[in-house]
Amino acid sequence: MATIDILGVPHAYDLTQSTSHSHTLVFIHGWLNSRGYWQPLISNLCGDFQCLSYDLRGFGDSQAKPNTGNLRSPTQETGLDMGQVATRINSAYAPANYAQDLGILLSQLQLDNVWLIGHSLGGTIALWAAAQMPERIKGVICINSGGGIYLREAFEQFRSAGQRFLQVRPKWLSQLPLIDILFSRASVARPLERQWARQRVIDFVVADPEAALGSLMDSTTEEEINRLPQLVSQLKQPVYFIAGADDKVMEPKYVRHLASFHPSFQYCGENVIEIPNCGHLAMLEQPETVAKEIRRLLL
Repeated sequence: MATIDILGVPHAYDLTQSTSHSHTLVFIHGWLNSRGYWQPLISNLCGDFQCLSYDLRGFGDSQAKPNTGNLRSPTQETGLDMGQVATRINSAYAPANYAQDLGILLSQLQLDNVWLIGHSLGGTIALWAAAQMPERIKGVICINSGGGIYLREAFEQFRSAGQRFLQVRPKWLSQLPLIDILFSRASVARPLERQWARQRVIDFVVADPEAALGSLMDSTTEEEINRLPQLVSQLKQPVYFIAGADDKVMEPKYVRHLASFHPSFQYCGENVIEIPNCGHLAMLEQPETVAKEIRRLLL
């Protein structure tokens, strides 16, 4: 694991060796997850592509807040104007702000020919990053990520349930016997291996409270949800969506809805790939199938 400073906040990342292929694959994890979930997929792909995975601010091994002694001016480090800086301060955990973090990361690592692969919330962040950096981002693959339909009652219930969920996570939770069995079955079509269930417990417990709640609330506002289709419709890069046929968190119909706004959708949904017998964690449930699809799209 290496660390890198982004606006004074240490971020953890892993970068594989470069290959003969010109593209670097950058993997963005979802809510309450971490970069480790990409390991099976990266192990499958790193012979063909250089691969970068990192922990979002406040998750995994990345801190949530700046080390004040290392803090630099946002305008100095990123070239953002003051309006953009105000947006960062006022909505620190919105997808657009996480996309700005990613832009700084790519700049510091001097990665300019990038495909983004984002899971769930990470897919939304990837779409924002593609809009912010059209020259650097060559394409996007969203995994178990979709949406763009705001159903007020459903989202209010979801946000309320998420807040309660975050309130019930004492540090000793990870020490409960057999708690990993519960996490091995949540949101998947088939139980995960125990090591990944255990990792889910750890990431759930260690996520920074402010980042966990802030990213949940900032990514599910009516404005944010309704903006997604417009964002996708304006992207010039290729965008593909991989859905789990049995995903109950982000059902395939919502994946197809968001995908339909991209010009490549046409009439047959050619930018949507649905994986049978797969839930919300496709990169862990069926990494070989996901890797095969990525190779088919990029090689």
